Amino acid sequence: MEFKNGLGETAIQDVMAKYPQIGEILNRYEIGCVTCKVGICLLKDVVSIHGLSPEQEKAVEQEINQYLDSNN
Repeated sequence: MEFKNGLGETAIQDVMAKYPQIGEILNRYEIGCVTCKVGICLLKDVVSIHGLSPEQEKAVEQEINQYLDSNN
């Protein structure tokens, strides 16, 4: 999984602080980590541990990267 700007290696709490819209993308795929109070998991791990199909993981990756392209 390759997220633009190295975002996959960023803690979910930091991702949410900088790009709140990514939380909406994750929520659409029932990834509820957005409200986690610990928030130290890396974005790439948050996506991979939720049992999504490979197609769903690819869709999340594409949506996030498209969002980043349109907001940078």
